[in-house]
Amino acid sequence: MQNWIPKRHAVRKNINGKFPRRHLALAASTLIALGLSLLLLPGENAEAKRTAIPLNLELSPTRAASNIAESAPIEEPEKPWTEVQVKSGDSLSAIFSRANLTPQALHELLTTAPKAKALNKIRPGQKLSFQIDESGELTAMSYQVDKLNSLIFERGVTGFGTTELTETPEIRQRVASATITSSLYKAAQDAGVNQSIIMELANIFGGVLDFVYDVRKDDYFIVIYEELYLNGERLGSGQILGAQYFNQGRSFEAYRYINAQGEVDYFSESGESMRKAFLRAPLDFTRISSGFNPKRLHPVFKTVRPHRGIDYAAPRGTPVYAAGDGRVSAAGYSKANGNYVFIKHGEAYVTKYLHLHKRAVSKGERVRQRETIGWVGSTGYATGPHLHYEFLVNGVHRNPATIVTKLPAPTKLSSGEMPTFKDQISGMQLQLKTYAAQRNYTNTDAG
Repeated sequence: MQNWIPKRHAVRKNINGKFPRRHLALAASTLIALGLSLLLLPGENAEAKRTAIPLNLELSPTRAASNIAESAPIEEPEKPWTEVQVKSGDSLSAIFSRANLTPQALHELLTTAPKAKALNKIRPGQKLSFQIDESGELTAMSYQVDKLNSLIFERGVTGFGTTELTETPEIRQRVASATITSSLYKAAQDAGVNQSIIMELANIFGGVLDFVYDVRKDDYFIVIYEELYLNGERLGSGQILGAQYFNQGRSFEAYRYINAQGEVDYFSESGESMRKAFLRAPLDFTRISSGFNPKRLHPVFKTVRPHRGIDYAAPRGTPVYAAGDGRVSAAGYSKANGNYVFIKHGEAYVTKYLHLHKRAVSKGERVRQRETIGWVGSTGYATGPHLHYEFLVNGVHRNPATIVTKLPAPTKLSSGEMPTFKDQISGMQLQLKTYAAQRNYTNTDAG
């Protein structure tokens, strides 16, 4: 009975007591094998650990330090800028003085920096920024010419260098349309069109329409043009892309076109240049106070004297334009004509402009169509501010209001260029037709 013991109790006892020698040897062998397997077999994260540790045995201490320096460069802090606002009556020397800079610094900047002459055009409200080092020496200066352009002047070895910075504005298209009630200018203003676009619109159609003589009530126009934005702020207007003017049952279209040489002009749908040899009228938005009349009663002398031109009543100071390209053949003052300018256009044509307040050109100068040659006044024999305008063909006075329609036809695009032109303006044509149809539908629906 004493020798019968359950197996589990025997094992427990053997653990708590002594093992036989054979058993001890077997146990020792098993433990050694188990230990070796633990040392030789990798754990589940061992491979990941090995691949995560880079082996760069050839990297020297110097190279390692260089890599660290490259990955974390030490930058010197930028020197602070001092901003000075231009006040009314300010001079550059006064501004430099307020920035604690010497007259010598100003002189060095003006004499060494390219485009430094632009600083002579600073206006009240503009700001100049100066970068000055610890010793009080000017190292850099910034001048914002306008919202898109800036000049940066930086000190170099031999003086100051200049860097021009130009912001690129966002371009958005805008469409405006208006019906004429009194004048193109008033209708366009009421439609929210700014003055530069109004003037350009008159310039584009100036060869086919006299905006004094031809415009009638209920005429209307549609114009598609660019507006420029920077950081969400509207800066102004860009180019007119396309326009249509409806005048007494007639329709005139104009499209901006850039040819293969990069030249820009406006053309009708058929490829005919909108720029005619002569403007229909040499100034904008006025009224005719006296027309071409061989038997007119003179307002000053009260005698019948031929009126060989057209009088355009306009406020003093209204710009007067050259009606066409040419050369100034005479410019001066006389008792009857006041300040005057005569322009010769080739061999056959001469235009005359009388009673100017001031002249902008001198004898012998070449002028381009729509270039300002003077301003409306009342000098000489004049009862009020107006422009007296004459047109001569081979020395004979002709009616300026009608002669331009009888002159040679304007230039046209070549047949080879027409496909490119048609392709370039097709989108703008569709837009103009869509807006015109919408306008007519709205007006018919309203009626």
